[in-house]
Amino acid sequence: MNAHPDADTGLPAEDGAALAPAAQGSTGGGRRRLKPGERRLQILQALATMLEQPGAERITTAALAARLELSEAALYRHFASKAQMFEGLIDFIEQSVFTLTNQIGEREGNARLRACRIVAVVLQFGERNPGMVRVMVGDALVFEHQRLIQRMAMFFDRIESQLKACLRSADSPDGLPGSALDAQIRASVLTSFALGRLQRFARSGFKRLPTEHLEASLQLLASARADGTL
Repeated sequence: MNAHPDADTGLPAEDGAALAPAAQGSTGGGRRRLKPGERRLQILQALATMLEQPGAERITTAALAARLELSEAALYRHFASKAQMFEGLIDFIEQSVFTLTNQIGEREGNARLRACRIVAVVLQFGERNPGMVRVMVGDALVFEHQRLIQRMAMFFDRIESQLKACLRSADSPDGLPGSALDAQIRASVLTSFALGRLQRFARSGFKRLPTEHLEASLQLLASARADGTL
């Protein structure tokens, strides 16, 4: 997959992960022998790349096999089903994003800034991995197994829980300790903002970047009071 350059968000850029294409080198005019696990990764890379194309919400194993110049039987030697391929992409999303958000929790002392950086990580990851965004927002999972949709819902629930924990320990804009309800509302708004930005990115054909005006947007959301005033 192609990685987008870091957007100018004003926030320190995290080390975002991108599922880059595997080298397809050959020796002596023939295909080189792949290392164990390399074909599996190659299949996931091809699937993610295909998801970047317009109208790619539903990808068949036949189309995926043709792209890789393999038989469908060869695909099923590495994955028991297409659903398992999507689970591989979700594994990558979860491991990449939560590794970074956990690092933020360890390094950043300011609770409100920590919450903003968690949102930034989610959006920067999506910007670098457009095909993954179709999985994150569920577009690529509509015709797949329900458990995959539930798993992505749990991903955003976990993001919201991390945000709530950050904001519960932060002072409110008027300098008073934040309440549990205030933290819950703010975490819900920030999670919805992140999901909405990713949905807009996918549905604009990956033209409207999710990190557009990110610093200003997060400052506005972080400074708003739960009662609706600023």
